[in-house]
Amino acid sequence: MEATLLLKEIQEHDSQQAFRSLYDKYYDRFFRIAFYYLQQDEWAQEVTLDVFTSLWNNRKRRLIPDNFDKYSYILVKNAALNYLEKEQRREASPLENMPETSAHTPSPEESIMSEELFSLYEDSLNELPERCREIFIKIREEKQSYTTVAEELNISPKTVDAQLQKAVGRLKQKINNYFKGKP
Repeated sequence: MEATLLLKEIQEHDSQQAFRSLYDKYYDRFFRIAFYYLQQDEWAQEVTLDVFTSLWNNRKRRLIPDNFDKYSYILVKNAALNYLEKEQRREASPLENMPETSAHTPSPEESIMSEELFSLYEDSLNELPERCREIFIKIREEKQSYTTVAEELNISPKTVDAQLQKAVGRLKQKINNYFKGKP
């Protein structure tokens, strides 16, 4: 079911089943977005759960967006950045514990481009066949070895490699097409 329909069901009927469907459908995406900004599993999980809690608690007041994917990206990104700011303030020596950033502050155009690219990456990842996507995430995002993934999924390491190459090829193609369309 489409996110907008699930949100309407949640808002109008307090449907826990629709909320569970939304949670199941978007948990991984929310987690990846939060992890991208926070770089810590525990923090990303906390932010992801906070966003879902907020969606449930504010279900009667929140307007239903036309494009939930873009809306949710901004929602999770802002929650992650707020969490990071809170953690940095809470630390005794915030400068020592801040993630390293370059001296270059991105321009608004660079920020928009970064958000567009991450959204493109997420959309492209979601278009991959399930097994292909699962292998890509385990190898590239969770940093598991080919052998570990092969054993876990009961397939050969060559199959893991073939699926990973397939995923990488498709993602590269999407990104190249994106840049061909840019001025």
